[in-house]
Amino acid sequence: MTATDVLIRMLDAFDGRPDATALRARSYDLLLPADGPGGPVADVGCGAGRAVAELSERGVRAIGVDHNEQMIEVAARRWPEIDVRVGDACELPFKDGELAGYRADKVLHTLPDPAQGIAEAYRVLAPGGRAVVLGQDWEATVIDSDSPELTRRVVQARAAQVRNPRAARAQRRLLLDAGFREVTVEAHTAVFTGELAMLLVSDTVGACRQAEAVTDAEAVTEAEADRWLDEQRLRAGNDRLFVAVPFFMAAGTRP
Repeated sequence: MTATDVLIRMLDAFDGRPDATALRARSYDLLLPADGPGGPVADVGCGAGRAVAELSERGVRAIGVDHNEQMIEVAARRWPEIDVRVGDACELPFKDGELAGYRADKVLHTLPDPAQGIAEAYRVLAPGGRAVVLGQDWEATVIDSDSPELTRRVVQARAAQVRNPRAARAQRRLLLDAGFREVTVEAHTAVFTGELAMLLVSDTVGACRQAEAVTDAEAVTEAEADRWLDEQRLRAGNDRLFVAVPFFMAAGTRP
């Protein structure tokens, strides 16, 4: 199983939840004017294409863009009728002012320079076009544990494996700095208590074992990682798992 296969599995598990469905719907409401967008809308970092399909169902001319060719292949196979293309979020395959809407979900934290991604959104949008960006704050993940200090280091070690773990909290600033107006921000929290919570804590431990970027004082040893994961497995067996992930959604208008 490739890393992309694992990512698709996790995204499918998360995106099928009612709260994730509601969050996407909210992003569409912020993206689309009441009388329709009046032009094409891009879903950047479209992954397996779920949002592109949902926007198309709303009558939007939606175009999905993702740098991962395997993701695009999966999206085209799942929804043969949608328009998906391989492309870079920092060099989008659109002309200046070509789009009426831009959406990026769980994308900015993966970019070498999130500001460049937002500047690209500004470039491809026509005046009056809307941009909506959303993502999780990797350093603010909450996990219940009997070892809060170790948990803090585990969360930080996981965040250290993300290129820009604080990109979500910077979304408002990035939009304003790029020139967007009427910028708004919303906070949403996803709570996990079952099988998906165990998948998240397992991913957290797996990533923090590789966390070479953290300082020696913050590093999590193999023994600590094992002990922490054993506690979480015990909690899972007793239905006591609790993971909360904050998401921030910012929207703005291109003047």
